[in-house]
Amino acid sequence: MLRIAIPNKGSLSGPASAMLHEAGYQQRKESKELVLVDPANEVEFFYLRPKDIAIYVSAGRLDIGITGEDLLVDSGAGAEPILPLGFARSTFRFAAKPGTATSVEDLAGKTIATSYEGIVAKFLAERGIDASVVHLDGAVETAIELGVAQVIADVVETGTSLRNAGLEVFGEPIMTSEAVVIRRTGAEADDPKVQQFLRRLQGVLVARSYVMMDYDCRVEHLEKAVALTPGLESPTISPLHHEGWVAVRSMVAAKEAQRIMDDLYELGARAILTTAIHACRL
Repeated sequence: MLRIAIPNKGSLSGPASAMLHEAGYQQRKESKELVLVDPANEVEFFYLRPKDIAIYVSAGRLDIGITGEDLLVDSGAGAEPILPLGFARSTFRFAAKPGTATSVEDLAGKTIATSYEGIVAKFLAERGIDASVVHLDGAVETAIELGVAQVIADVVETGTSLRNAGLEVFGEPIMTSEAVVIRRTGAEADDPKVQQFLRRLQGVLVARSYVMMDYDCRVEHLEKAVALTPGLESPTISPLHHEGWVAVRSMVAAKEAQRIMDDLYELGARAILTTAIHACRL
């Protein structure tokens, strides 16, 4: 069986399980379950702490895993991302009291508090900046107020919590991150079971990004309509009972669907419908 690590809690857990369910895999019903066997798909899922997943995968104990790219980098484990999953996106930034620093070069000689010591140390080493890094588990904003550090490095979303603490971000982002599928560095790239798993997840990603659009169109307007809905290869076109009309079916980007429907209507198309795509293979 293919052995896969899944986050057992946190912001990665729910979306990862939802994606796997959409891809046709069984998922646990109780949060206390640590292992789930899906015999129909020949997969065994292990629910682990997100920070530990890269370690297990790099050791070869598990074939692949889903974790955050930030956690992979922070672990320093011998594993690599092979498929971005589009959720749990985050940005890591430096922050400090106003006037402390304006660029990453100003970090030299300072102490930086963070929960992601591996990420920060790697960032500093790549730029040749000599600074001290202090590891804290959560609530790093208080490190400056308590005199533990002059700078913090943390996930920044809106920046509201930093501003409330009297801090401001500065310099370039340390890194951006999202959920990824990972495998051990040097593992066989063409493993059929892994490739099937990846195709299923890619199918979910495409299905979430597109809708199927159907509409009726006059033949004389068909070329302009097809230009609006070219599809992946080309749209499907079928003649209607009424002479001079055709039915068109095509995949369109979900975020553009409403605008395309407006443009088709102005062109004279009618009976314009969109339907969700639950799974696909390209």
